[in-house]
Amino acid sequence: MKIYTRTGDLGETGLFGGGRVAKDHVRVEAYGAVDELNSLLGLVIRELGQGPSSQLVPRLRLVQGDLLSLGASLATPTAEEGGRAAASIPPLPLKRIGAMEEWMDAAEAELEPLREFILPGGTEAAARLHLARTVCRRAERRVVALAREARVDGAVVQYLNRLSDLLFVYARLANRQAGAQDEKWDRNA
Repeated sequence: MKIYTRTGDLGETGLFGGGRVAKDHVRVEAYGAVDELNSLLGLVIRELGQGPSSQLVPRLRLVQGDLLSLGASLATPTAEEGGRAAASIPPLPLKRIGAMEEWMDAAEAELEPLREFILPGGTEAAARLHLARTVCRRAERRVVALAREARVDGAVVQYLNRLSDLLFVYARLANRQAGAQDEKWDRNA
């Protein structure tokens, strides 16, 4: 099977379950942002795998799989929108939302309580996790925009919201495990 189809050469793309839309359609923006986040997590995982926070890698690999499921859901229009059910769409990873909360609770037990705003950065791994958090927030905004126009399972927004929190906590944890301090924001600088 060839990777190129030439069907998108005029600025449209096909959706799961049928139909075509412009490549800048709000639906494509939503699942595209989720795909971008997934790619960025690949960089995060590569960096974490070489350092003191390598135990986070298996969890982030699970998240990468979850993001493929979210993207597939977002790329599938409902029957009301002219789509049809696609048998290959995996279920949304609802149980992972609770698991992420447990992961955050465990990580926060290792961290100093947060009393001030911190600047994104620190170690390379932490900086990449902070960047992934901001891309996650963008994906969340794109999904919310799609939900104004089409039916979107509310679990998608909830998942992305929780994931951005997890990425923030993991950025702090990566700094701590590497012996680096979070840089506090100096409001008076």
